Amino acid sequence: MPREIRILFQATKNCLYWYEYSYNTKVNVCSVEGSADNLSSGLQEMNGTVITEFFLLGFGNLHNLRILLFSFFLVIHVTALSANVFVIVLVVLNQSLHSPMYFLLSQLSLSEILFTSNIVPTMLWLILAGGGKVSVALCIIQFYLLGVPAMSQCLLLAAMSFDRYVAICRPLHYAIIMTLRCQLQIVTFCWLVSFTLSFVVYIFLRKLQFCGLNVINHFYCDITPVLELSCSDTSSLKMVAFLESISVVLTPLVFIIATYISILHTILRIPSTTGKQKAFSTCSSHLTFVCMYYGVLTSIYIFPPSNNSINANKSLSLLYTLVTPLFNPLIYTLRNRDIRAAMTKYLHVLGQCKAPKRERKKLITF
Repeated sequence: MPREIRILFQATKNCLYWYEYSYNTKVNVCSVEGSADNLSSGLQEMNGTVITEFFLLGFGNLHNLRILLFSFFLVIHVTALSANVFVIVLVVLNQSLHSPMYFLLSQLSLSEILFTSNIVPTMLWLILAGGGKVSVALCIIQFYLLGVPAMSQCLLLAAMSFDRYVAICRPLHYAIIMTLRCQLQIVTFCWLVSFTLSFVVYIFLRKLQFCGLNVINHFYCDITPVLELSCSDTSSLKMVAFLESISVVLTPLVFIIATYISILHTILRIPSTTGKQKAFSTCSSHLTFVCMYYGVLTSIYIFPPSNNSINANKSLSLLYTLVTPLFNPLIYTLRNRDIRAAMTKYLHVLGQCKAPKRERKKLITF
């Protein structure tokens, strides 16, 4: 059986239905019964058709698990959004958190909000619908809006490692180097580079033509399955994507490793054990998130599962888009003493505001 026909069968058990639904042909696909010759002729007819819509399979037909999975993912999504918004509000309102590290943390939380808000609503819709159509233009826009926060996260993590390097290795120069102007310049650079590089890929994607199959076995418009459906020359786009991945993924990772080598060397030179623990505690949260973030990112894009492991790729993407945005605020709130103290303070104030007047008077009297 030809490769493209096997792909159809792998996409879903009722692949012939998707063929008829996607291309609105007059072929009676139900009578074909999976015949290789008849399917091949149908595919040849489709190859000349210009695609204007993609069909996202999502997680396929979940039957009775649809509502359960939708509810579970919705709870995680709302929790991740609330936690990241809470971190931003906490940093803005609490005077003790007005430092470069927490300013960069608030920007990282903002990128997480933009990232997960771009993908998860589409994923939830696909779970309820069992798959759905999306226009090519909208699919490309979604990937652009996905690329901006993804790139900014890599750059912001590198900026946060630089902040920890200056704080630990150059403590006397910290106030001079990490000024408010420097912080704004770093954040502006991260977002500007992310928007620019993502827009370059967007321009290349807009020039592509798509024909033949239009089925994407994923829950969002990622670049790899989209390029597989293009009938245009994608070599230049792949080269641009490769160069950009080196500049915004690999280079920040090398920079983070270099800064932490210097940080570790400085910490080991501290004579007291208490001093070592205090110095390491200031960067342990950031290091934990970097390991988790880059571990998932490299598993998806640098060392992806084989083409036969579609479910494994979806699981990693699900971890990257749903779980990682939740872990960022959790790691910093659980492992960072300053954020825990600020959070406890505001929760206590909030509890007093909600308490009845008599109880508040008793607390004040006591």
